Amino acid sequence: MDEKIGLIAGNGQFPILFSKAALEKGFRVYTTAYINEAEHALETLSEKILWLHLGQIKLLMKFFKQNQIKRAVMLGGVRKTKLFTDVKPDMKAISIIAGMRHTHDDAIMRAFADSLEKEGIKIEESTFLLPDLLVKEGVWTKRKPSRSEKKDIALGLSVAREIGSLDIGQSVVVGGGSILAVEAIDGTDATIERGGRLGRGEAVLVKVCKPNQDFRFDVPSVGVKTIETMKYSSVRVLAIEAGRTVAFDRSEMIRLADENDITITCV
Repeated sequence: MDEKIGLIAGNGQFPILFSKAALEKGFRVYTTAYINEAEHALETLSEKILWLHLGQIKLLMKFFKQNQIKRAVMLGGVRKTKLFTDVKPDMKAISIIAGMRHTHDDAIMRAFADSLEKEGIKIEESTFLLPDLLVKEGVWTKRKPSRSEKKDIALGLSVAREIGSLDIGQSVVVGGGSILAVEAIDGTDATIERGGRLGRGEAVLVKVCKPNQDFRFDVPSVGVKTIETMKYSSVRVLAIEAGRTVAFDRSEMIRLADENDITITCV
């Protein structure tokens, strides 16, 4: 195979894992990478790479068109706090936002993806080359959730889906039947830390897909850093959705969780 694929890369390891998988399958990767977000390791994994700021959509489209890119993926996060400090919107970005009724995260991402598809660039689901990253149902760890933790998980699932439907966030921390922290613009790790301080060693983290999740972007993800943050914040249980969450470094996650008496369960 000698096929081209475009990559729109944010932070984290997902863009790197994708690029390696694409190369193994015979794709040539053409990357647009967000400055101060994406990893520079992408430079050695890409046929060509363009570094740009958030909002430079016209430049991104020009790069893909010049390289005859017909398919692309959007991978990796963008720290939401950067939306107020590191954005350089061009006229294309301004026109997209001006035509929107709501400017929530998903609405902006969907409008961006739709604008690319109108230009003949199909946006694939984020896991289309890495389906094994999606988690399967079951308890991964030696420690199982207790009866009270199962009740907190059920509450957390309900509340997390509600905040997801409002496009607020994907995670909540629950303890003793109370909501201790709700994810907002500060992200999952900060939510774990806030909830852990209140939970005093009895907190549960629940992370779910939004009810109207667009799998072209922003699929919930967890990794070793999630478990490390839980460890230092004294959060005892991680509950994620089977088939709708991506997990990185799964064996290392399990090892670290077992060492620290943390539960990982996929529901």
